[in-house]
Amino acid sequence: MKAFILAAGLGTRMGPLTDTLPKCLLPIRGVPLLQVWLENCKTAGITEVLVNAHAHPEQVKDFAAGSKTEIKIHVVEEKQLLGSAGTLAQNRDFVAEESAFFVLYGDVLTNANLRSVLDVHQSKQQLATLGVCRVPDPSRCGIVTTDEHGIVQSFIEKPDHPSSDWAFSGIMVASPRIIDLIPATRPADIGFDLLPQCVGKMAACKVNGYLQDIGTLHHYHAAQDSWPGLP
Repeated sequence: MKAFILAAGLGTRMGPLTDTLPKCLLPIRGVPLLQVWLENCKTAGITEVLVNAHAHPEQVKDFAAGSKTEIKIHVVEEKQLLGSAGTLAQNRDFVAEESAFFVLYGDVLTNANLRSVLDVHQSKQQLATLGVCRVPDPSRCGIVTTDEHGIVQSFIEKPDHPSSDWAFSGIMVASPRIIDLIPATRPADIGFDLLPQCVGKMAACKVNGYLQDIGTLHHYHAAQDSWPGLP
């Protein structure tokens, strides 16, 4: 099983911490965020990951080279940002032979059971399956509505008038066929440019456990106290 760990964000809201360190290597109680992801991936049966890097890419490469994980890590430097969907398209050969693959947002801290999302994806047989969770401020997220069978009926990124409080968690399982829907323009974004095209062809899976977007200094510092660790 393979996964993309999307980690090329600039982390501009995280300065001065990200002035000298990529956001994906910020420590959570002494453990780099990317290491948390790798440990969760191993538990889910993921054996190979592709990590994209833009800010401080050499540090990400050094981390991968020194990692003692059993997971094979590929670090791809993006000299010009491609956007989250653009990264998938640029590296489509990485998952071309897979029946399904994970897409994981590297700036999310979570101990969610990744395998549960894969199980739903395999049972629903849709183009993709989104891990979803309830959020206090839906206007900041990608918001989904579903039918009684758990099939996504709408997806709107950062809506002005949210129709629900169920949001995309940054955990997705998808078929390689989804890459055909990514527009040719760069940068291309998963939330704005790809997922709205997949409405009616995606399932939603409620994810439980701790989940925090490490996008601001406030959330980062709060996570140091609230993070319960991996199961």
